[in-house]
Amino acid sequence: MSLFRAIAGPIAASIAFVMELTLVPLILPAIQSHYDLSLGSMAWVFNAYGIAVAVGVIAGGWIGDAFGAKRIFGIGVLMFALGAAIVASSASFEALIAGRVLQGFGGGVFSPLVPLLLTKALPLRPGKILIIWGSVTGYVAAFAPFAAGQVVAFVGWQSVFVFFVVLSGAVLLLSAGNGATQTEAAPRTTPNLFLLTKARVLWLVFGYIFCTYGAITFYLFRLPLLLAETNYTVETIGVVLATIWMSFSIVGTLLRNWVDGSHIRSIVLAAPVLIAASFLTAYLSSDAIWLMISAILIGAGFACSNAPSTQLVLKFAPPGLSVISASLDITFARLGGVVTVAWLAQSDFSHSVLVIAGLSLAAVVFAMVFLRRSSEA
Repeated sequence: MSLFRAIAGPIAASIAFVMELTLVPLILPAIQSHYDLSLGSMAWVFNAYGIAVAVGVIAGGWIGDAFGAKRIFGIGVLMFALGAAIVASSASFEALIAGRVLQGFGGGVFSPLVPLLLTKALPLRPGKILIIWGSVTGYVAAFAPFAAGQVVAFVGWQSVFVFFVVLSGAVLLLSAGNGATQTEAAPRTTPNLFLLTKARVLWLVFGYIFCTYGAITFYLFRLPLLLAETNYTVETIGVVLATIWMSFSIVGTLLRNWVDGSHIRSIVLAAPVLIAASFLTAYLSSDAIWLMISAILIGAGFACSNAPSTQLVLKFAPPGLSVISASLDITFARLGGVVTVAWLAQSDFSHSVLVIAGLSLAAVVFAMVFLRRSSEA
């Protein structure tokens, strides 16, 4: 029972973290209507969370080492829950933003600790538990928008954040008294962060992550609002978002045996091409069939970028700096989303397609350089 709680708690927290990214885009049109917000203000609703996550990820990595991963994990989940509660009960735009910031910071604090807690719970089979973790969260994220679309249509957008509060409460109950890591703070040599400045290939990977994740995040932000403007229902928007995550999960599963070999080059280069093709498809036609094709393409591009880029970050991380490099991976992903959404939030979709094409081209260039240097090393 203790092992079950040690595994179930972090996985449930990870589900909450991932579902924030899958469900909030679904309710953006409802939030916009409820508060009568412009696209510029909606960018703040979306980006307040992303900025806070980027800061919280770095904080979570550092203080988790200093004060114990289990304790800091619990604090992060509590902040995530409190932020969601504030959003659900917010009567003003300012309260909404405050809740998003607290929720994002809490999510950033606990998210990098999830794989650490899981592998400590099952130290003899770390690969198995990480595969289970990825599979469970991926498929839950795929089905969540479809189910949530039905609930939101009848109950309201606040129900999404109430769900986050309930799920976070379950995580805290599972984690309470779970015996885990009382002796985590073994003396260690202070890592030499200066080595990061010399890891040029690593920074090229971060550039690739910034571009690809920026484009994907803008898609998740803009497409639901665009569909709402053309009178698509929240249920239909939920189906489109569910298609993205189902495509992501299926392609990720298919790639699991390829990313460790020479195929990683093709996979990494395919991601920005698929992302650009997705935007072009959505721009050419708003018919349901083309929107579904666009959703499949963006999900496939996400899968080709997500795990392979993290794998490369860990490969090129300087000795002793794997944890901070993994944290920077998440930070650059979130910052890419924040910058792209802020830049394009109020632009015509046609202009956005051109910018995304530019970001995709930049990602291809980054990939070609770091893949060439990797083969030379």
